[in-house]
Amino acid sequence: MTDATTAPPFGRWERMLASRYLRAKKSEGGVALISIISFSGVTLAVAILIIVMSVMNGFRAELLNKILGFNGHVFVTGGLLDNAQMRDTALERIRKVPSVTQAIPVIEAQAIAMGPTQITGAIVRGLTAKDLAQTRIVAGNITKGDLKGFGQGEYGGNTVVVGERLAEQLGVKPGDNITLISPSGGATAFGGTPLQKAYVVGATFTAGMSQYDQAYIFMPLDQAQLFFGREGSVDAIEVRLTDPDKAEGAKAAINRAAGPTALVADWTQRDSSYWGALKVERNVMRLILMMLVVIAAMNIISGLVMLVKNKGRDIAILRTIGAGQGAILRIFFMAGAAIGAAGTLAGLALGVLVSVYIDPIQNFVEWATGQQVFSSDVYFLSKLPAKVDWVEVSIIVGFSLAMSMVWTLPPAWRASRLDPVEALRYE
Repeated sequence: MTDATTAPPFGRWERMLASRYLRAKKSEGGVALISIISFSGVTLAVAILIIVMSVMNGFRAELLNKILGFNGHVFVTGGLLDNAQMRDTALERIRKVPSVTQAIPVIEAQAIAMGPTQITGAIVRGLTAKDLAQTRIVAGNITKGDLKGFGQGEYGGNTVVVGERLAEQLGVKPGDNITLISPSGGATAFGGTPLQKAYVVGATFTAGMSQYDQAYIFMPLDQAQLFFGREGSVDAIEVRLTDPDKAEGAKAAINRAAGPTALVADWTQRDSSYWGALKVERNVMRLILMMLVVIAAMNIISGLVMLVKNKGRDIAILRTIGAGQGAILRIFFMAGAAIGAAGTLAGLALGVLVSVYIDPIQNFVEWATGQQVFSSDVYFLSKLPAKVDWVEVSIIVGFSLAMSMVWTLPPAWRASRLDPVEALRYE
């Protein structure tokens, strides 16, 4: 049999002793109950951290997909928008920029919408029928009616597309009339005057975000120019890219294509306070939950301290037969680290499982309680999102393992420094 003094570090006999101490019953000086509590604490802490961060990642990803799919990634404004020839030339050049997938002229203005049962404010967005068909978040989510009549007729015709929630609020459906009032549509010698006109609802859409579904109306671009008194001009050119995260890097090329009179901004600048707050909230939440992992891992200390105290006689005997301080340190280090590692792996499995099956879990909770746990009126999204970021999961797992090892070292160090003579004096 290999002697303890010549056995390699973390060898078979050290692993065997560490495993045996963890499984020992209370009558044998073991701390199985405390080990189970420590294991459960680490498991729950890691699982909660993974679930919460996955939900926040999913929330951010869904918002990005919805908001950027609806509004665009880069916005071009400036004097060139008032000249049709300059605008068309700039559009052609912008569309040739390598990372650009779509560039569309847009008019966006507020109006008052009246239906048979209700009157409310609305945001009217004017764009061509071709551009609307290419806006998949709208054209691909038509709930009732179709886009066949949109953009057809004099000045684009009188067909509009209405958000589903807004249509329900106004009490209209495809084929019904809706009256819109423009605050400054009629141009006179004394300035703009309100203009009222009836339109036909051609279709309703749902973008998956309540703030769009209950506020937006799409109108043909020519009709919007006429209705809001902006003949020949638009409010902005919205540019969509292959990768929204590279919008800042693409601004210079788009600016060169648009010309010196153009003003170019990306989506992070337009809603900088919103996205900044979301980023800060995500980082703070991660930091707070990592403290939960630290606290859970600290439970390992109490278990190991008791284990060292109960196994004082065993430590003394091991030392007298030749086991070195390093061997004793490694034995108790492995015992504590094993609890943290097992809890981390269990938390990883639980957290990923819940994140992946978050929709069925949400449906079950709503069915069992009879309450809606994720209201789209409050959170803008119609369902609880979750996106597992494996890089972030790896960081969480690594942090949990590191904390487990760090909190294992003090009692393991104390065990390795135990004097055999003192330990056996009263035996």
